[in-house]
Amino acid sequence: MSHHEIHRSHRVGWLRAAVLGANDGIVSTASLIIGVAAANATQESILLAGVAGLVAGAMSMAAGEYVSVSSQSDTENADITLEKRSLENDFEFEKDELAQIYQNRGLDPDLARTVAEQLMAHDALGAHTRDEIGISENAGAQPVQAAFFSAGTFTIGAALPLLLARVVPGSQLIAVVAGSSLLFLASLGALAARAGGATILIGAIRVTFWGGLAMALTAGVGRVFGVVA
Repeated sequence: MSHHEIHRSHRVGWLRAAVLGANDGIVSTASLIIGVAAANATQESILLAGVAGLVAGAMSMAAGEYVSVSSQSDTENADITLEKRSLENDFEFEKDELAQIYQNRGLDPDLARTVAEQLMAHDALGAHTRDEIGISENAGAQPVQAAFFSAGTFTIGAALPLLLARVVPGSQLIAVVAGSSLLFLASLGALAARAGGATILIGAIRVTFWGGLAMALTAGVGRVFGVVA
């Protein structure tokens, strides 16, 4: 009987960006809508604030992810360039260094040396990039992918409370947007946890808690400034 393991580490890059984008989309837009509504604004003002928040938030998420992951990519490329130069200048030293890494992981010295020699004969730079620097193909930084997933999922997440604000009467808006957004967040946390192989309940609770806190604080600010106005 064949045994096949399903690993999820290759999902880390896009999954993190997608979950972060959707979470921020729901939380920031729902909180913005609730805060403005709590200040006794008109429905037109609430919708305008929500749409502006959606557009600004999506672009901010895309730019932030791209810049952040690009910086990570620049650092990785700099390390790879340095390693490539070291291999060109002192191949034997690099071979000893790689053998020592394998020895520290539990191989006996002779086997560690043999493994290092064979791996470096096949792909010296790849071996050092993976085992010395710790950069793998699956975990490499991908700025464009991160920006795309983050902005796209932010837009989807933000659209949910915004649509509710469009159809729900003013007197019920805060309760409906808050309750539905918390439900959306719980579902998002559960899906993200399942995709990442984590505990579904914990994933749902931690996302919902912070989302609920953000909405409560924003509602409080809206109430205070609504009274002052």
